[in-house]
Amino acid sequence: MANSAIIFPELVNGITLGAIYALISLGYTMVYGVLLMINFAHSEIVMAGAFFGLFLLSFFLKFTFFQNNLLLLLTSVFLLSMCVSGILGAAIERLAYRPLRKTNRLMPLISAIGVSLFLQNLFMLTLSPEAKPYPSVFPAVNFQLGAVTINSIQIFIIIISILFMVALEYFVNRTKLGVAIKATSSDIETAKLMGINTNSIISLVFFIGAALGGVAGILVGMYYGSIKYNMGFTYGIKAFTAAVLGGIGNIPGAMLGGFMLGILESLGAAYISSAYKDVFAFIILILVLIFKPTGLLGERAQDKC
Repeated sequence: MANSAIIFPELVNGITLGAIYALISLGYTMVYGVLLMINFAHSEIVMAGAFFGLFLLSFFLKFTFFQNNLLLLLTSVFLLSMCVSGILGAAIERLAYRPLRKTNRLMPLISAIGVSLFLQNLFMLTLSPEAKPYPSVFPAVNFQLGAVTINSIQIFIIIISILFMVALEYFVNRTKLGVAIKATSSDIETAKLMGINTNSIISLVFFIGAALGGVAGILVGMYYGSIKYNMGFTYGIKAFTAAVLGGIGNIPGAMLGGFMLGILESLGAAYISSAYKDVFAFIILILVLIFKPTGLLGERAQDKC
């Protein structure tokens, strides 16, 4: 009974964290699937999305109309933040990565690190180096499901994350643009010969990945109640680990890896030590790279998305 009292709440916490990691890791895995590059600036897009959400929430909550319409408030905040985050991601691709696309792979990687540092310092200098409190919009309601207690914000995070993942999977596999993304992912030169505007498709991939990262940033702010200019680094590393764990370039793998990492991290913090919570991600990353570098579901050689 004692073990159950510990493991069930930690499983809920792990699934909640895993949902956030999975959303962020989709940005890494989609870009890698198309360009075979790691977009290290993605972590700062998550941070930027959290701040965009903070500004929007603070603005809309000034109006009684939005205070009394939680669904409209959240819909407006998420959609607008996704648009701004997506535009930021597409702009980064256009300005920092596209001119280097035909160089060796090291150049875009260095550019990505530079963009990451630029965004982090830009937010620190223009806003504040201190943590910012996040507005609380959810009533604190706990639900008892047998031996498990789950609160309203955890339910919201899990449901929203799953909805976006299902929507992305449907988009990639059931729409013409999704087919174009998969064709570009398989062979960019052949895709060009087939009449696909690969530059537009790559911009779309960056837009979608950044938009999902913006959603994840808002969810982090809602879950923990505060955000900071350097928050993206930790979540970026963990989401990248999730992408590698599931199979980099593999969308279902990124989702699986995110949930697995969140659960393993929460259980490790409960049974070993919470002081080492952030270390578990690095240990898992090292073990995966040593023993199964293609990840649990494997990197798709021809059909990376």
